[in-house]
Amino acid sequence: MSFLNGRFKLFSDPVHGFISVPRGLILELVGSPEVQRLRRIRQLGIGHMVFPGAEHSRFGHALGAMALMHNALTSLSEKGTDISQDEHEAALAVALLHDVGHGPYSHTLEHELLSDFQHEMMSRALLERLNRRMNGRLEMAIAMFDDTYPRSWFHQLISSQLDMDRLDYLRRDSYYTGVAEGAIGVGRIIKTLRVHPNDGSEEDRIVVEAKGAYAIENYLIARRLMYWQVYLHKTVIAGDQVLRSVIRRVRYWLEQEADELVAGASEPFLYFLRKGFSGLDVHEPDVQDAFVALDDADILFSLKRWTPSSDPILADLSRRFLERDFFRVDYQVESERLAPQALEDSVASLLLGAGLSTPEHIARDLSFYILRAQSTHEAYDIREDVIAVMNRAGRIEELSVTEDVMVIEPLAEQQVRPYVCYPKEAFAP
Repeated sequence: MSFLNGRFKLFSDPVHGFISVPRGLILELVGSPEVQRLRRIRQLGIGHMVFPGAEHSRFGHALGAMALMHNALTSLSEKGTDISQDEHEAALAVALLHDVGHGPYSHTLEHELLSDFQHEMMSRALLERLNRRMNGRLEMAIAMFDDTYPRSWFHQLISSQLDMDRLDYLRRDSYYTGVAEGAIGVGRIIKTLRVHPNDGSEEDRIVVEAKGAYAIENYLIARRLMYWQVYLHKTVIAGDQVLRSVIRRVRYWLEQEADELVAGASEPFLYFLRKGFSGLDVHEPDVQDAFVALDDADILFSLKRWTPSSDPILADLSRRFLERDFFRVDYQVESERLAPQALEDSVASLLLGAGLSTPEHIARDLSFYILRAQSTHEAYDIREDVIAVMNRAGRIEELSVTEDVMVIEPLAEQQVRPYVCYPKEAFAP
């Protein structure tokens, strides 16, 4: 819901309350097709199939990140940091647009539509596209996005281990999934940020006042818990793998020039599956046109078209996704039944018995039903742009050595969980 209010348009957000969107450039961006498309892309991919309340979209997250950017800049201004109106507007713009390059189902298909691709590549390309359309009014925003703007601390607020993107998605995803462990003190964190002035040896940067150290510690703990309980939940992984198997199966038939087996699906979707684009192609106008025409609805429409396919594997995989009949995910353990040969024999027996495959094709078809991979996560990457804390004596320290926190080092350790994914019917009781 949105309301008109003088120089602003107000959006009612259940996470942050009323969000004020300034008229002019920012409101124009909100109304652009590229941003409105985010309403049709779920924030958590297939997360809503595990957490029923998680129906929220990338659009709400974009507005939320922009709102937090406004709050952060206001707080920094109150502490004496000089921020011009143009800088304020540019920072709001890039916060709003930072995720505009996400494809359908968010991260689920990030590497499936284009190879060697990260969504930031498309976000950057679409920023240029919007900038041309708006006669260069996004030049400063692009510089902040690229970290080429002289005041590099703006980029920290956009992309770092303590940016507005992460602060919003943790709070927002916690709210919509009902996972209380993700609730973080966003307001306190923002109020304890400040720009530390250049001392001649380095550029100005964002630091956290000592009184905010506990809130940062809680934020990193919440991030770890949300990854294992939500983003890397076993059923989310299972659904992701079924959808990826569908795409690999479609690509297989396209490579065999058997287009008739996948006909009738969404044209923008098939466009990417046919062409084999990579991240190097994001600046091509035709690629951008097809990408911004693509959203979650294209994927669902295509799966519905493929459910009655004459290819029983494609039909079965499509049905599995639509009916939430996902694979089973077992984290790798020493188990006789999960040994490669034993698992292949069981799944092969299942596929042959159900008429989904034939002895001639079973070796090929198994690859769509048995998938081995691993989940990895670290809540705090101490090797990259670290979180700096201004201690009570006024000195700048890296977060993990600050005396006010205790559990940072374990949160900096990368956790790796190998798993195997397969039809649960292969070992039916």
